[in-house]
Amino acid sequence: MPGSPAPTRTPAHDRAGVSGADPAIARSLIRWFRATARDLPWRDRPLGTRRDPYRVLVSELMLQQTQASRVAERFDRFLERFPTVGDLAAADEAEVLALWSGLGYYRRARLLHGAARAIVGAHAGHFPDRAATLAGLPGVGRYTAGAVASLSFLERTPAVDANVLRVILRLEGRELSPSDPRATALCWARAGSLHEAAPRARETPSLLNEALIELGAVVCTPRSPRCGGCPIAEHCRARASGAQGRIPARKGAAVRARLYFASVLVRDGRGRLAVERRPDTGLWAGLYQAPTVERVDRMSTPAEVRRRLGLPGGRGTLSRVGGFDFQTTHRACRFEVFEASRPAGAPGGWRFLSKGAIAELGLSSPQRRILLGDS
Repeated sequence: MPGSPAPTRTPAHDRAGVSGADPAIARSLIRWFRATARDLPWRDRPLGTRRDPYRVLVSELMLQQTQASRVAERFDRFLERFPTVGDLAAADEAEVLALWSGLGYYRRARLLHGAARAIVGAHAGHFPDRAATLAGLPGVGRYTAGAVASLSFLERTPAVDANVLRVILRLEGRELSPSDPRATALCWARAGSLHEAAPRARETPSLLNEALIELGAVVCTPRSPRCGGCPIAEHCRARASGAQGRIPARKGAAVRARLYFASVLVRDGRGRLAVERRPDTGLWAGLYQAPTVERVDRMSTPAEVRRRLGLPGGRGTLSRVGGFDFQTTHRACRFEVFEASRPAGAPGGWRFLSKGAIAELGLSSPQRRILLGDS
């Protein structure tokens, strides 16, 4: 109308989390990924083609909070033993944990095992092909569901892990902590917008999600990002303002609870080592260890160790052979390692096994170090 004020124009970037540059960003990411994708064991088919959802699920659960290089060392061995979801569902949990040994965060192994059983029991062995249904499986959250749905069934759905969240927060120039709900909402919305703006080719959902994940893993890294090698650097607000080092905002340092472990190497007459199984709940649940006394306030004294484990008394029957510190996400652990003479009557929960047999058990990283000498 004449005399009416001109409407205020909202920048395209701020409307519903969409940027006018999204089509170019999506194309650049896909082109870069096709040219530079790493050769990884779980990428067993040409980029952009449908992958076995079981292999994708296993790799995604393994990769949570574990470096890709470590997963690559164990992925094929796990699949050799459990080649199908049915094989995994039928397996004993102890064997699953043993094959997971060295990857840490053993709850993921139990959840993967539970997901396999749910697929066999509730879905007749057929993987759900939509993210919304996949998210109902044990251990399959929003990210994993999106990854399986896009990589295996080419559903046009985002998959936002820690790498993608970092990429998008920097792209948007937002100094938010990864734990901030605003960061989560923003990044899922922006990833969804990129999918909507991406080429309509059938393989796009797989390529775009992996491109974003790959970019965060090898270029847009937590520290010292390689902006010179970034395919979308020209669109990055953090780079334009020099804020890469401040984004994402640092979380406060975690306060770890202290735990103290006195682990004892006890050998029988054949040189085999004693092991015991940890409780079914709590830290390293269900894994094996050298006979161990655990406290939350201080390290056990040698006399306490002898008494708790029923070890012989007397001079020279218990000797310290080493010690080290180990940190989990929530705990700071101190291990003291001893050697001891075998008690006349070993506790019923102990098993004496060769190192080869122990290596086949589910062991935490510190216990692998104690029992097998692995660093």
